[in-house]
Amino acid sequence: MKKTASVIMLILGILISMVGLATLAGGAVASVVGSAQGDGYLTSGTARLAVGSHALTSPRLDAVGEGIPPRLPFDVGTLRLRATSADPGKEIFIGVAPQDDVERYLSGVHHSELLEVDSRPFRAEYRDIPGTGTPAPPAEQAFWSTSASGPGEQELTWDLAAGSWAIVIMNADGSLGVDAEVQAGFRSDLIMPAATGLLVGGAVALAIGIPLLVLGAIGLGRHARQHPRGPAAPPPGYGTPSGYGPGYGTQPGYAPAYGPPPGYAAGSAPLPGQEPPPVHAGGVPGVPAPGPQGAPGAAVQGVQPLPLPVAADRADRAPYPARLFGDLDPALSRAMWLVKWFLAIPHFIVLVFLWFAFLVTTIVAGFAILFTGRYPRPLFDFNVGVLRWNWRVAFYAYAAAGTDRYPPFTLARTDYPADFEVDYPERLSRGLVLVKWWLLSLPHLLIIAALSGATWTWETETTDLGTTYERATGPSLLGLLVLVAVVALLFTGRYQRPLFDFILGINRWIYRVLAYTALMRDEYPPFRLDQGPADVPPAVSGPGHQDPPRQEPPVQEPPATLP
Repeated sequence: MKKTASVIMLILGILISMVGLATLAGGAVASVVGSAQGDGYLTSGTARLAVGSHALTSPRLDAVGEGIPPRLPFDVGTLRLRATSADPGKEIFIGVAPQDDVERYLSGVHHSELLEVDSRPFRAEYRDIPGTGTPAPPAEQAFWSTSASGPGEQELTWDLAAGSWAIVIMNADGSLGVDAEVQAGFRSDLIMPAATGLLVGGAVALAIGIPLLVLGAIGLGRHARQHPRGPAAPPPGYGTPSGYGPGYGTQPGYAPAYGPPPGYAAGSAPLPGQEPPPVHAGGVPGVPAPGPQGAPGAAVQGVQPLPLPVAADRADRAPYPARLFGDLDPALSRAMWLVKWFLAIPHFIVLVFLWFAFLVTTIVAGFAILFTGRYPRPLFDFNVGVLRWNWRVAFYAYAAAGTDRYPPFTLARTDYPADFEVDYPERLSRGLVLVKWWLLSLPHLLIIAALSGATWTWETETTDLGTTYERATGPSLLGLLVLVAVVALLFTGRYQRPLFDFILGINRWIYRVLAYTALMRDEYPPFRLDQGPADVPPAVSGPGHQDPPRQEPPVQEPPATLP
């Protein structure tokens, strides 16, 4: 499949799937609303509305619109209002009338218009309209479409109709100071049919969009794997340490982890008159070569064998098979970071759609793993490409600001100074796919939330309308560190290298967990902050381990002279 066709299929699949998902969600909400009509009405809680004027009116209600027949063979919608005066000695009035008639009735009269009501916590906002007139008792007016007046609780029902309408709450005698407990209810015969239509339409759209999306992702995944633009620059000396089995991600083109002992060229012979240097397995100083029977740890030429790391230590120190790289640009602009977020807007737009595709393809891959034990390779390459694209943009704009080079619009590997790679697993556990993306990863997700999540604060304020709550957010730890780094860059012209290494370590932790929760690997991510631009194995240390003895180059003695 050509790349252009794959891109078109992916775009169409994403758009159709998004519409289908939104339609399906709307249908589900409508079904819940329709089912919640207990006595036939979906009822709100009781709210206390109090103003010091003669009347309280609703905003303009364009209920159905012009051109709709006044009578239909089904109930478009019915509004039910209940109101009770907070003062038992006062009678309450509620009514619905055309907006123009209400405005004429209250012209020159001090009244209030309800603008907005928040339910959690309750808060009402009003617009005060001044006036000096005194209104006639509302129940004596003939323009009301429906109304109710009297002591205690009053109730009215009103069938929605074409036109502009207003709801009015007043004291029955039109006096100042309206204070009432109000409850609203609504019912419609259209809710359940509309819910059914939305559910069916959303399901059909998803049935068309998801296959298109998956086929497009498969094509782009194959293209990203078969036509890379160039390998990412591996860290110097990266490789699998001695004592670790294969499968930890050694890639073609990566330099060996360790070389021959210092002072010796590869394959060099000892100097005349000297003992040959100790032979070490894999060229690692201090690690003895296999014995005569191939047993590891056998002594060679009197060298005391060193204990190899135990399996648990080896697993803890092993390089994780999801590797993140980022090279700091030595010639960063002092102030370009101020506009990088704006320059990266095209990438942000593309990534919104790519992340939606990533979610869908991960779900599809999860089912494939559950039944076959394998992650479909094209989908794997596509998802790695999405993470790679996201990391490039993050490295450029906000999560590190480590380069001024604009990120490329591609899923494939390039020579960009930031890269992300995950080794493809030949087999994956079928059972882990059910729990590793949420239950097993929960400790890591909590740590990531602490490192990269926003801080939250709550403020309360008590006013005449009650207690209100306001929520404010602050920068995350990662965002704060990047801000400190770029501000220092602005004033000093230097990006502090220790701070950069720490920032890369946080990002590396985040992307390892992303790869794990996206079902790409079964190896549990280490609780380890591997700092620095390259994903290199940590040094072997701890009890039961001896650091390899440093091998000094042989000293050539002067030739002996005959007496």
